[in-house]
Amino acid sequence: MQLKLYQVDAFSNKLFSGNPAAVCIIDKWLDEELMQNIALENNLSETAFVVPKGNDFEIRWFTPSVEVDLCGHATLAAGHVIFNYTDFSGNEIHFGTKNSGLLKVKKEGNYLTLDFPVD
Repeated sequence: MQLKLYQVDAFSNKLFSGNPAAVCIIDKWLDEELMQNIALENNLSETAFVVPKGNDFEIRWFTPSVEVDLCGHATLAAGHVIFNYTDFSGNEIHFGTKNSGLLKVKKEGNYLTLDFPVD
C-alpha cells in the first residue's frame, strides 16, 4: 500500500518552525489500527487523516498513542494541503468529524482561519 503523506508546519511560513502535523488524504477510511500505526511511525504530535466526501471532507486525528477528538493545528495543516495540493477550488473547506461537529477552514489571501466549535 502506498499513501501520500505531507508534513506541514502550522502557524509558520518558515521551515522547521511552527507546529508540525502530518496529513494523509485517503479515498476511504483505513482500519483504525493501521491509522494508529502510521501516526506512531510519523512520531509527530498529530497525524490528520482526511477523506473527501463530495465537496466536503471528513477528518480524524491520531497522536502516536491514541485517536483524539479535535486538533486545531492538524486541521489547519489539512486545509493547507487541500488548498495547495489538490484540485479543490473553493475558499472554505468543511470538515465533518466524529465527535467535534463541523469545522470550517477559510482561505483569505495567504492565511487560513479555523472556526472552532463552541459546544
